[in-house]
Amino acid sequence: MTQSNPGLAAVLFDMDGTLVDSERLWDVALRELAIEYGGSLSDAARIAMVGSDAATSMRILHADIGQEWRELDASRDWITRRMSELFRTGLVWRPGALGLLQAVRAAPLPTALVTSTARPLVEVALKTLGRDNFDVVVAGDEVRAPKPDPEPYRTAARLLGVPIERCVAIEDSRAGVTSALAAGAAVLGVPSEVPLDPCEGLHLLESLAGVDLTLLGTLLAPAEVTR
Repeated sequence: MTQSNPGLAAVLFDMDGTLVDSERLWDVALRELAIEYGGSLSDAARIAMVGSDAATSMRILHADIGQEWRELDASRDWITRRMSELFRTGLVWRPGALGLLQAVRAAPLPTALVTSTARPLVEVALKTLGRDNFDVVVAGDEVRAPKPDPEPYRTAARLLGVPIERCVAIEDSRAGVTSALAAGAAVLGVPSEVPLDPCEGLHLLESLAGVDLTLLGTLLAPAEVTR
């Protein structure tokens, strides 16, 4: 049977560094925590955290300051409290992000927010992002295997009821790009804090300014012919 190309089925958005300029807020909180522990967070460790879930980031931080013995939960709770304060007052949209999100919703096309950030902080961020802008939210603490594993993006497509191959994922980090590509989505990369190296299947732009549905549709591979 030959299946015609049904076009773009959904757009899957990463949050930190993609929709909102929040990586700088994470930078503040993570460096403050290192100082609280009597250490100093290296730039290399900070870069390694971008796109990671909270547990992974805390392991990196503990190792970087030579305090692997610290409890992950205690550090995670500290970061959550501090980031909640910063999210309430400091979230700023990335260039072009709000306009693209509004265009996708007006199409109308299904949307998902797929983030490594845990649900409590996502709930704070949604006050800026707009809860109604997303049909599905997949938070970092709601999957067994967070990014760079493909589970978050596969979960989003399943919850939306759409084939992942007909989805475009928008990401700013290597962990997120790896997750989305492994899941089978078309991927648009818009790096923020850390450059993204070109790789097969990744479409790179400097920002979301000027990105529209027509451009997103061109990122999809032609539909496969099945018999």
